[in-house]
Formats: sequence, C-alpha cells, structure tokens
Amino acid sequence: MRESHNVLDIRSKIWIEVDGEPVFGRGRRFLLEAIDSHGSINQAAQEVDISFRKAWGHIKAMEERLGVKLVDRQTGGKNGGGAALTAEARKFLKKYGVLEKGIQEIVDKRFRKVFQTV
Repeated sequence: MRESHNVLDIRSKIWIEVDGEPVFGRGRRFLLEAIDSHGSINQAAQEVDISFRKAWGHIKAMEERLGVKLVDRQTGGKNGGGAALTAEARKFLKKYGVLEKGIQEIVDKRFRKVFQTV
C-alpha cells in the first residue's frame, strides 16, 4: 500500500438470527432504545427513520422469534397510549451490548495485527 495520511479503520456488523431469519441487530437495538427513551413506538419509529408499521413489524418479529415479550403497549385513550420496555428487553439489550463490544474488541485487535505494517 502506498504511504498516505489516511487513517485506516475497521467497521463490523453483527446480528442475531433464529432459523435463518434476522431477529436482532443494531437497527432494532436503536428502535428499542428509542422506545425506552420516548415511551412511544411512533416517536421511536420517527427517530430511527422508519414507518410505524415497520417498527411494529420489527417488534412483533423479535418477540415471536425470541419467545419473549419486549414491549408493553398501552393503546390510546384519555391519557393517550404508550410503550415501555419489559425487564426481558432490558436484559436482552444489556447482553447484546456486551456481545457487540466484545466482538468489536476482537475485530479491532485482529485489524491492528493484520494491518500494523500499513
């Protein structure tokens, strides 16, 4: 490789599948975190730039494939609707964060080893 002032960096992407179907990854993590932050699936969908219908589909697919309820939903009414993460969702997010960080550490270490002479 030629000498350059450009700094090489590595990016990796992981996701979890069940029976070959995606169940969880970075985008769905962002969706759950936004639900937690806003207390609303609709506002969370807007934040992550997807439609409410797509967000709802992701939630249903995650819950079905994982076999756990992730989001407690309350339909509208006098005080309006809302959404909150379940304890299971919080545990899952925490575990996924540990996994993601660990994999990134491994990838970074390998990248430095392979490209140390560049």
